[in-house]
Amino acid sequence: MEASDVFAALARACGPEGDSSSDFDLNPEVRPQNRTFRAAGVLVAFMETERGVDLILTQRSSALKHHPGQIAFPGGKVDPVDADETAAALREAEEEVGLSRENVEVLGILPFHETITSFQVTPVVARVKAPFRFTPEPGEVAEVFTVPFDHIADPGRYIIEGRHFRGQFRRYFTVPWGPYYIWGATARMLRVLADRLAQ
Repeated sequence: MEASDVFAALARACGPEGDSSSDFDLNPEVRPQNRTFRAAGVLVAFMETERGVDLILTQRSSALKHHPGQIAFPGGKVDPVDADETAAALREAEEEVGLSRENVEVLGILPFHETITSFQVTPVVARVKAPFRFTPEPGEVAEVFTVPFDHIADPGRYIIEGRHFRGQFRRYFTVPWGPYYIWGATARMLRVLADRLAQ
């Protein structure tokens, strides 16, 4: 697909309507009840590269207390300075990977995702307007890398795996790319996007 066609398809796939996703989708029997959620936003940012359109992802620092070493979107919780989840995603992307918010065209949002850590995360799908230099935030981001659109847009590339966690067996989506093990909430949100793109 041409880059313009990819971005048009991404825009069509956006919309907050539809079922939300959750870290418990594959494990409904262990889903806690009556939780209080904190709002967060992540930036699902795509950019043109030499090989086509790629998705920007980060590998979290191994020194972090929560989710060390995991693959994640740039983003985080909504702070008082943020107008909404989109603003939080843009601010965090600027801080975590050096992506200026002026260099971002927001294409839309996807239904929120509930995490095991009680965040209600809004995925903000976006186009990066121009190339920029990846600048990982010291202490939080170990690496910034990209994954081809064709890889994450194909529902057939998603695998369900499982492991024991806190005394219970949990299943989760994965969509590995080279040395990067993309799994958990990141893979689940990407699977929602892939299903929408395939419609």
